[in-house]
Amino acid sequence: MAAGHILNFEQHPAPFIAIDARHRAGQTTPSFAALPDPVKPVMDNLRAALLMTAAMALFAVEDSFLKTLTGRLPAGQVLMMTGIMASGLFWALIAAQGGRLWTRDLLHPAVMLRNLGEGLAGILFLSALTYGDLATASAILQALPLALTLGAVLFLREKVGWRRWSSIIVGLIGVLIVVRPGTEAFHPSAALAVGAVVALTLRDLATRRIPPGVSSQVLTASAFASLIPGGLILLLFGNRPMLLPVAGELMILSGAVAFGLVAYMAMVGAMRLGEIAVIAPFRYTRLVFALILAVLVFGERPDTATLTGAAIIALAGMAAMWREARLARRGR
Repeated sequence: MAAGHILNFEQHPAPFIAIDARHRAGQTTPSFAALPDPVKPVMDNLRAALLMTAAMALFAVEDSFLKTLTGRLPAGQVLMMTGIMASGLFWALIAAQGGRLWTRDLLHPAVMLRNLGEGLAGILFLSALTYGDLATASAILQALPLALTLGAVLFLREKVGWRRWSSIIVGLIGVLIVVRPGTEAFHPSAALAVGAVVALTLRDLATRRIPPGVSSQVLTASAFASLIPGGLILLLFGNRPMLLPVAGELMILSGAVAFGLVAYMAMVGAMRLGEIAVIAPFRYTRLVFALILAVLVFGERPDTATLTGAAIIALAGMAAMWREARLARRGR
């Protein structure tokens, strides 16, 4: 999804009294100057951490809403309706602002590849939610930062030191603990969640190759629109017919779209307000909220292996993100 410009916090440093040369010479009237407030960065990071935590909670609720809808409606129909509602909302916003609904930028190979990844991720992750547990799918999804780092090394020729390589390896071990391939505990839905991580990695790698002049709103609208053909594909290959949604289901769908959009805007606001090294670990609170909802709403009981693997993935991801943020700070 594209970055929104929704949460701007005014930055007015608190004034401190500065004693200038005249006052030091014996004059009694000091001059006032706005000096940097040492408390402000701390407060900004605190606000950003709260915003990021709130965003992750809303994302977890969005996932639970979508899983609830697939209890009666086909997953393809839910995905298609989500794409129609969300992309329509963004196209209406662009039209209201006098923007162009169509631009040749949408035919840029990187944009098309990004939308392909978005659509595939929607198909795979919603299928994982439909046929498997929310807790398992959410745990595997937390491996995305590690997969993105690995993809950048393999396809973008980025250099990674031994610390981040170690995080990637440890995180992959955590994914294997959750998925448990080749054992009786293995469930195909876990493989679908792994596929969603691969598709999201493709999306994010393609995003790095999109020219900076491409409108973020058009990019977001087209990404949501890619869910529509994804939903049609699921319907064609599924064995469940489309059903007329009832009023309650339409309300849940509207809530899922609204929660997802607000969550993303809160996440963007957090990234703009705070230091990445400080707030990035709070992305993993999504797993905590997902586990709570999985137990309370869907009656799931994650076993020890799932919880252990999820913890390993989260710790490895936080270590990699902290290291990357630290290197970025050095490069300034």
